[in-house]
Amino acid sequence: MYTQGGVSLMTPKQILDSFSESLMRDERILSAPERTLLSAIVQHAKNASAGSPQTQEAVRSVIASAVGEVVAQRAFTVLGASIVEHILATNSAPLAELTNPRTAEGRSAPKDPETPSNSPGPGVKAPRKEPVLPRDPQTPSGPLRAPGVPSPSPDPQTPSQVTTTVVSKASTAVAERAQVLPAQCVVLDEFLAPQELTKLTSFALEHEAEFRNSEVISPTTRSGVVNYDHRRSLVLMDLGRHEDVIVERIQKVLPQVLEKLGMEEFTIAGVEAQITSSNDGDFFHFHSDNASERVACRYLTFVYFFHQEPRMFEGGELRIHDARLEEGLYVSEGSYQTIVPQQNQMVFFPCQLMHEITPVKCCSQRFADSRFTLNGWLRR
Repeated sequence: MYTQGGVSLMTPKQILDSFSESLMRDERILSAPERTLLSAIVQHAKNASAGSPQTQEAVRSVIASAVGEVVAQRAFTVLGASIVEHILATNSAPLAELTNPRTAEGRSAPKDPETPSNSPGPGVKAPRKEPVLPRDPQTPSGPLRAPGVPSPSPDPQTPSQVTTTVVSKASTAVAERAQVLPAQCVVLDEFLAPQELTKLTSFALEHEAEFRNSEVISPTTRSGVVNYDHRRSLVLMDLGRHEDVIVERIQKVLPQVLEKLGMEEFTIAGVEAQITSSNDGDFFHFHSDNASERVACRYLTFVYFFHQEPRMFEGGELRIHDARLEEGLYVSEGSYQTIVPQQNQMVFFPCQLMHEITPVKCCSQRFADSRFTLNGWLRR
């Protein structure tokens, strides 16, 4: 404590210590049993490493980091809830659009397969930010079919901390199609709490038998078709309570995400979500997520990355392309932004942007070693 102009002021350390004490007293942040357990762990660690100051400091640092991560996440949730309650108390109208992202029936909107573009392949030339990489030799060059999978329709549409990162920010026109669509996205690290990430990973592995071949939308059928020339992966549509968890977290950051992307706020008419597993040789060619009339109301795409530790795959990068309108169709400019999958990371971008998933290399070919995403779309 020090004085300035006769006024007593707290030092930064005193302010931080006071804040920490407030957090410790809040049962929503740390319960009494957790505080007791934490105290015992710290004391045992201190006694066990008393003979080595360096070991003691290393142990203390690890415990502090783990506790800080959990406390910060819980404090973030509590603070967000308090802010929402305060805004609702003063003016509930602006939040009415974001508090019910489900359809009128209280369920998620019907899930459609992802939509490829009608345009030819990107024909990638020297890109602005990433070198052109050759296709993985295990990427299929013909219509491969898994045993028991019927042949696809002959006419599928086949184209030949929290750290925030904003890439090539540009507003997104809706009523009128823009001549140029620059690549843009928002990336949020450490999106779920550690325990939520663990539960989601366990859920995906426990439901391996329920994953099915991914599909694309065909102009000749009402249902999706399997097309291994365009997309190879497995998907799980029933996410249990994990869909509610991810949607709740999305709601909290949505206003800031839309602002950074230069997109208009909107009423969420429905949410589609799925878990996608990508293993050795799996990929998804150049496409957009709302090119078909059936999915034209998709507005914002989200992709959440997760995997088992240690990571056992390579590739599977998300590439978002700069595109231009050519004869009514968007085609790649040959340049793109690359997002390398990182554990517990969420990516948001407008559904109309052209993007692809590069081939995955997973030497073990074990399902548990796959590249996983919880991905989907917000409809308006």
